[in-house]
Amino acid sequence: MNNSPLARLGGSWIWHLLYGLVSIGTGIIALAWPGPTLIVLAVVFGVQLITTGVFRLVGSASLGEAGTARALTAILGVVSLLLGLYALRHVLITVLALGLLLGIYWIVDGFTAVFAAVDHPELPGRGWNVFIGLLGVIAGLMLLAWPSLSLLTLSLLAGLWLIMLGAMQLGLARGLRTRDG
Repeated sequence: MNNSPLARLGGSWIWHLLYGLVSIGTGIIALAWPGPTLIVLAVVFGVQLITTGVFRLVGSASLGEAGTARALTAILGVVSLLLGLYALRHVLITVLALGLLLGIYWIVDGFTAVFAAVDHPELPGRGWNVFIGLLGVIAGLMLLAWPSLSLLTLSLLAGLWLIMLGAMQLGLARGLRTRDG
């Protein structure tokens, strides 16, 4: 196992706790104010993508020296970070492409969660990672299959998804904290 400070941070229960809280907070915002302005929605998701990118990059350092899951997690982190920065820089384009971007992202993120769970049998909350990963793939496919979903529906789906993701991260943080004593 990699013992660098970054790897220790990625495996820390506090890191998962913070990510879970940010995800739940973003999900609540998306549910509470789904329609006041599409610009705010695009900015909120841009920030969430940046947060997720940083989370994935740090998390990839905790997955050991090499492996498919580590590489996919790091690549997903970079892609998420770039998408988030782009979303914040080009908010109007983001509003138009939000459904497409989120659909693709959820599919890739879902497969990455499943691969990480399969690649690392010792991963705490492994079953939940597979479950949330498969839900992500399904949600992404639904967004791509029905692009005519209104942005209001998209914001509600995204809000629910983020709350579920955050809850899973809180559960993982609890498991890591219990394991680490």
